[in-house]
Formats: sequence, C-alpha cells, structure tokens
Amino acid sequence: MNLSEWFSDFCAELTVKDGGIISTRYKNITKRLNTDYWSTTFDTNHSLYVGSYGRGTATQGFSDLDMIFRLPDKEYEKYNNYADNGQSALLQAVKKSIEKTYPTSSIRGDSQVISVPFNDGITFEVVPAFAKNDDSFTFPDANNGGSWKTTDPKPEIEAIRNRDNVCNGNLKRLCRMMRAWKRKWEVPIGGLLIDTLAYQFIENWKYRDKSYLYYDYMSRDFFKWMSEQDSKKTYWRSPGSSQYVYVKDLFQYKAKKCYKISLEAIQHETTDPRSAKQKWREIYGTTFPD
Repeated sequence: MNLSEWFSDFCAELTVKDGGIISTRYKNITKRLNTDYWSTTFDTNHSLYVGSYGRGTATQGFSDLDMIFRLPDKEYEKYNNYADNGQSALLQAVKKSIEKTYPTSSIRGDSQVISVPFNDGITFEVVPAFAKNDDSFTFPDANNGGSWKTTDPKPEIEAIRNRDNVCNGNLKRLCRMMRAWKRKWEVPIGGLLIDTLAYQFIENWKYRDKSYLYYDYMSRDFFKWMSEQDSKKTYWRSPGSSQYVYVKDLFQYKAKKCYKISLEAIQHETTDPRSAKQKWREIYGTTFPD
C-alpha cells in the first residue's frame, strides 16, 4: 500500500456511511411537519440539511445532524404576538408534531431546537424557521424570555461546495481529516471554524488541484498555517454568509505539535513506511490505516 492509498483509505473511513438511514429519518420528520403545517405529505419540501452534514464535511460517527424546517409565515405572526415567550411555545408545538411520528423518542424542545435522539447515537436537531426575503431564516430562541435570531446557512453550503469543486474534492476531505485530528487531540475548535479555516487555507495552497498523493503535504501545510494564526484573534468570518465564527480556545499549539509530527512522518515515508504510518496515526487516530 502506497501513500496515496493510505490517505484514500483514511478518507473513505471518514465518509458518512449512514446516508440511507439519515435520509429516511429526515423524510419522516419532514413529512410529519408538512402534514401538520402545510397540509401536504411531501417528504422533502420545506426542509434543508444544515450544519456539517449540510456542508458535506461531517464524518462517520458524528452525533448531531442539523436540519431547518420552514414554517408558514402565519405561524410567525401567531407566536410573535404571544405576551410571554412565544418562541418557547413554538418549539413545544413543533415537538408535539414530531412526537406523532416518533412517540417513544425522548424528544426535547428547548433553547433553539427540537432534539430527536435515535438509538444509534445520532440526534436530529430540528430548527423551525421562517424564510426571509434574502433567503436567510428567522428562528426562535427561547432563552431569556424569548427572542428571534437569524441564520444564513445556504451561502455557506454553496461556498464550500463551489470551492470543493474547483479543488478536486480536497476541501471537504480536508475538513473531515481535521475532525479526526480534533477528536484525537481533543482540540477545542468547532466544526464551522474547521471548515472556515480549511476554506481559507486551500484557496492559495499550491497543490489544491492534486489528490491523495499530496495529502501528506496538505496535512503538513495546513497544520503549519493554523499554527501561525493570530492567537489573539477571537473570530473568523464563515464562507458565504460571513457570519462570526468564534474561537472556543487556542488551537495553535496543538496544530504546531502536529506540524512537527507531520514532518517526521514525511521524512519516514520512503525509508520506513511503517514508522510513517504510525506518525500519521499519532496525528489522526486509529481511523488512519495501520
């Protein structure tokens, strides 16, 4: 097995393999909500995958799947006129609707989402929302007495997809690889920030049109690039929507450590392949081939 096969197999292991089950649940939830709110039985209309799954950067074994369900505008008018926390009442109403399809699930409706957990560890986080004229969404926040917030996931999804297409599929795979690194090293960094940093890095990476044979260099160069980011910076702007993506804690130190390990791995690739693979496993964990 050569270097290209190492990273090809690694990326294949990271790819989500539960797509059929996920799609069935997504359609069941959508159909239920369409029945109750739009008087139709369509199982895809008014719904949108968002978050890492929507951007195509989630990895196998992920736990939370985010989806938006668009409600009719009359529902906004109804709950906006509540004297006290109409946002919470809206979440509870959508929760009751979903419970008609999943009556035995421990469904929760609080804060900003309705959480629908399944036995395989995946939880659907359903965000009831209202479409705005600019294609963004208004959604309820039940915290602190209730308010309305705005989210704009469509431009993020499109920006990631477009850059991935012109980079030979390398962007989304890099995002998934960095999620493996995050888990292995317990890096305090959110998924959207990973995707934002990878999006910015790969724009000017000289091998962005290559494939798996260059993934050792891609790893090395991205770790170096991350380690050099300003440690005083508190947020970045997301692709497409330019929303604020805040830093949870410093990630630069662990990126620098893995940059140094990647240099050792590359040094061993031709002389001692087994040692090289162990170095990559030190960075990415046991999902990387042994």
